[in-house]
Amino acid sequence: MQEIIQHIAITLKALRQARGWSLDRTARETGVSKAMLGQIERNESSPTVATLWKIASGLGVSFSQFLETPAGTEGTLLRHGRESALVEREPGMHVVPLFPFEPDLGFELFAIELAPGALSESAPHARGVVEHVIVTEGRMEVCVEGVWQALAPGEGLRFAADRAHGYRNRHREPVRFHDVIHYPRRLDV
Repeated sequence: MQEIIQHIAITLKALRQARGWSLDRTARETGVSKAMLGQIERNESSPTVATLWKIASGLGVSFSQFLETPAGTEGTLLRHGRESALVEREPGMHVVPLFPFEPDLGFELFAIELAPGALSESAPHARGVVEHVIVTEGRMEVCVEGVWQALAPGEGLRFAADRAHGYRNRHREPVRFHDVIHYPRRLDV
């Protein structure tokens, strides 16, 4: 887990500096406080999934850019384990990139697990981002535009993720789902 937090710190600082942005400017663009951004860059704080999404959206980059290096060539078998996972004790979310952002295809794929009772709310992502959530095990609910929709294994939901949305597990068993995120072609990654 420490390796991923260090990778997030290095990536954030490199992206910010490549743009010539101060911490103040980055805070304005991302909606994350200057103090929190500084703590993340100094590897003093681990961002939540929601915070990392705000940073990625404000910088106009993919979420998986903060978790791993770009995907390999076509036909590459990717095996990911805990070293590339972002584990969040509260709200009880475990995010593993299965396929990091691929610029030619404009998507990334995550395997996500929500613990029983977990609720994860997300601020809007960058304009034009679309998510496809597919439940593989357990049951969950997805909130889009204030409406919660129940999903069971084998069911999926596609929605515009450039508005507030959330995921919750109100059951006694963990829920596992895949999240395919499509980015508009103009994304700078």
